[in-house]
Amino acid sequence: MAKYTREDIKKLIEEKDVNFIRLQFTDILGTIKNVEIPVSQLDKALDNKMMFDGSSIEGFVRIEESDMYLYPDLDTFVVFPWTAAKGKVARFVCDVYTAKGEPFAGDPRNNLKRVLKKMEELGFTDFNLGPEPEFFLFKLDERGEPTLEVNDHGGYFDLAPTDLGENCRRDIVLELEEMGFEIEASHHEVAPGQHEIDFKYADAITACDNIQTFKLVVKTIARKHGLHATFMPKPLFGEAGSGMHFNVSLFNGKENAFYDESEKHGLSETAMQFMAGVLKHVRGFTAVTNPTVNSYKRLVPGYEAPCYVAWSGQNRSPLVRIPSSRGLSTRIEVRSVDPSANPYLAMAVILEAGLDGVKNALTPPPAVDRNIYVMTEQEREDNGITSLPANLDDALLLLSQDKIAQEALGNHIYTNFKEAKEIEFDMYRTTVHQWERDQYLKMY
Repeated sequence: MAKYTREDIKKLIEEKDVNFIRLQFTDILGTIKNVEIPVSQLDKALDNKMMFDGSSIEGFVRIEESDMYLYPDLDTFVVFPWTAAKGKVARFVCDVYTAKGEPFAGDPRNNLKRVLKKMEELGFTDFNLGPEPEFFLFKLDERGEPTLEVNDHGGYFDLAPTDLGENCRRDIVLELEEMGFEIEASHHEVAPGQHEIDFKYADAITACDNIQTFKLVVKTIARKHGLHATFMPKPLFGEAGSGMHFNVSLFNGKENAFYDESEKHGLSETAMQFMAGVLKHVRGFTAVTNPTVNSYKRLVPGYEAPCYVAWSGQNRSPLVRIPSSRGLSTRIEVRSVDPSANPYLAMAVILEAGLDGVKNALTPPPAVDRNIYVMTEQEREDNGITSLPANLDDALLLLSQDKIAQEALGNHIYTNFKEAKEIEFDMYRTTVHQWERDQYLKMY
């Protein structure tokens, strides 16, 4: 990521003919919000004096304490390449501060920085993330509304002509590269209309910023192709859902703290302890990494999504996989996360859980190198393999019982997140769905 000074930014704005600037931040539910200003207000923004009404943002504050300030992170400055040739739009990712000049506890980005300080207190310098977000492309109807009609019938790694989303995916990659992303791979995924674009790992904050930017770019470019891009975990019944695997690693300076060539699997004691913490708390933090009613339609057997709590270096059915790369690339892949998750919160709960494992020298259970999906219930029980929660309501109950997951969110975010999700589940529970009408209307 580039390092910018105020002077650098002013020079770039003049060179690229930028007329408007978006001050971007993320709410508790993971939705990107922004305040757009003309470039004439740049100095005010850089002086951290841009104010907005926090009471209008989901889960932020009550109306009587609503004044919030946006502090732009200068290193996140980027010009959106798809905007008009003249009068381009640029953006900063911002942290949210209170009127007293303190980091706002309800800001997911600030909250992740708080958890990262705990990591530093344990002697680690960086927590890196390589995300693998998947998404679907659907056709738009004549009114510009999304349909459930895909524009291809491709499968895993298929090429054109079956992969008709290839041109859209290629344009997305080109736009991302122009914005400074280092794209490692892009390909068609398992389901028709499903795609994946992988970009290079980065430190925790930058990687989460990148995920939010990635979602914005994908949706914007898809629309230019007459398509709707969705990061909904399971939009189609009977097809694979979309995941967002998190490849994570702790570093001490330039050394990967997860690598030890003298140990079995090449994994250090720190790596094993971190993984043990993740496995211990994953049921408690699943409401955060899989935060929608729809998330649990993906976490079912038969579609490669992990629904059992186990780890392996050899097969892809467990929740945690150890990719074969070693040295600086040694990492733990948490496969349960889906792309509806707020990346800052997902990163915070995974890091807090892993650090709990390190602090308490936890030992993970033995690796499960068999296909868990074909095991009987008794075999899973004999191997100590538990299941992830079956729905959002169960996940919220487990979150309420896991103090480490709550600590990762902080009291403000935990309270507001849980309340919003309880309302969401209750709305789902009490809604009469089309499946019920199809099943019962004529029968009874």
